[in-house]
Amino acid sequence: MPERHEDDGLEVSYRIPVERFRYEDELNDRNQKLQKRNHTLQVLIVVLSVVTLFIGWGLGSFQPIPFFNNLRHGVTYITQQDSEEKVSHVMNVMKRYWYFSRGIENIEERLTDQALIGMTSNEEDPHTAYMSKEEIESFTQGINRNFVGIGVQFTNLEDGLHLITRVFRDSPAEKAGVQAGDIIHSVDGIVTDHMTSQEIKDLVQGEEGTVVTIVFQREGQYVTLDIVRGQVGHTVDGMVMDNHVGYIAIEQFGETTETETREFLDEFMEEEVESLVLDLRDDGGGYLETLKDVVSLFLPSNKTFIRREYTDGTADSSKTSGGPYVTFSPIVILVNENTASAAEAFTLGMKENRDDVTVIGVTTYGKGSVQVTQYFDDGSALKYTDSIWKSPKGLWINGTGIEPDETVELHEVLNSSYDSMEEDAVFRVDSVSEFVREAQLCLDFLGYEPGRMDGYFSEATLDAIHRFEEAYDLSQADVLNSDVYESLISAVIHEWTVNDETDTQLQRALELIQETQGIELETEEGEALSLVLPYGSAVMVEPIEVPNIRIEEDDDTI
Repeated sequence: MPERHEDDGLEVSYRIPVERFRYEDELNDRNQKLQKRNHTLQVLIVVLSVVTLFIGWGLGSFQPIPFFNNLRHGVTYITQQDSEEKVSHVMNVMKRYWYFSRGIENIEERLTDQALIGMTSNEEDPHTAYMSKEEIESFTQGINRNFVGIGVQFTNLEDGLHLITRVFRDSPAEKAGVQAGDIIHSVDGIVTDHMTSQEIKDLVQGEEGTVVTIVFQREGQYVTLDIVRGQVGHTVDGMVMDNHVGYIAIEQFGETTETETREFLDEFMEEEVESLVLDLRDDGGGYLETLKDVVSLFLPSNKTFIRREYTDGTADSSKTSGGPYVTFSPIVILVNENTASAAEAFTLGMKENRDDVTVIGVTTYGKGSVQVTQYFDDGSALKYTDSIWKSPKGLWINGTGIEPDETVELHEVLNSSYDSMEEDAVFRVDSVSEFVREAQLCLDFLGYEPGRMDGYFSEATLDAIHRFEEAYDLSQADVLNSDVYESLISAVIHEWTVNDETDTQLQRALELIQETQGIELETEEGEALSLVLPYGSAVMVEPIEVPNIRIEEDDDTI
């Protein structure tokens, strides 16, 4: 409407606004400009909101402001993350928002190790594993068996006691008088009952040349020995037996195994040993390089002893370098359920390349895979399976093991778990218990004839216990208690270690050697002659090859 102005009675005038006519293209241009301006304002508002959000996020990270914390967590919960970045996102959340991370030192290292352990743990392959610096050092030491200590092997009984199962040759322990079957009671005045293996190691091992005082329980008595710690490196043991038979026990295929084996073989040659018993029982394996060196001692050069197959379908073979000990013949190899990996490859390599090799014992472990180790600069390592191995003839024993030529079982007590007995437990005549059964097995093994071995405490069993107590100068009681039980176990281990006649597998090996050393052949004239068949006359079977392996030890060494 026009504006009306009045001025002191003068004439009235009207102002009529005039709007310029706009063409259609001008109107469109003006609308586009308005829309662009509105869009710019919207973008600016969004940017300011995002900046405000991140400022709040950052402030909430450094200073726990409730509002910003709630905002930040809310965004975290509702935001979907890129699945390809799942690992890094989970790591970030666990480090920053996991409540219990606040109480864990070196949380990132802890989470990384856990992630790697999970990544390498799978049901298809129990031999692949990520290992910390401490774990890989312990693992390597278990293969090479080199450390500063006293030179014994021990195992933990379920009642918390620690039993010496082996005393190494020329070790500080042997020089001091330690015996297999001794039970560790205390170290430097500290009672060791119910300690872990690592706690025992920490007490016994130390600086070379220092003295450790250990009290052992031996057949019911306490024996105190001062032992000077020294370097221990022991993977092979041996001796000359009757009838010119050499005995070598290879406990592990470690870095020094080939050298140790050579030393015994040289001694055997000087003493005119003809035949060999190679004991691979409880040998969990070792290094492929060592396997090649050791098997080459007994085979001519360029003989395939193992074949290796990789994930891409390729394969290669390992061949012997040849050694000076091929004349030992015949050879018997002893195996058991704990013979594994490189020890199994050695057994098949020998068996399939020589016709004078016999395998005695029970079916082996059955490990047909090869592990390699990749180290990281922090000392940790990844041990992973990179191939499988097969025998020269292509046999893959993974999961099945090697069937011996002759199956010979040891006494049942040697496969016992030695379950723990409570200190105040007592069993009398007419009672029935698994502990009574184990005691009966021990008595039978030791030659005390308990009458039965089914766990029923008979008068004959009590009589056998009395005869055992009298022989070992123990106080007699008409019961089976923890003291008698532990003494029986100790006596069994000691007898097994020092008395070869209790080893039925070894005894069968010696019998077989005696049977096969002399072979009756008929001449053209019908005359009989006896001769020793040397290895040079054996038929060589050309095969292909396989790899390296490692298996952790159940027993501990100090």
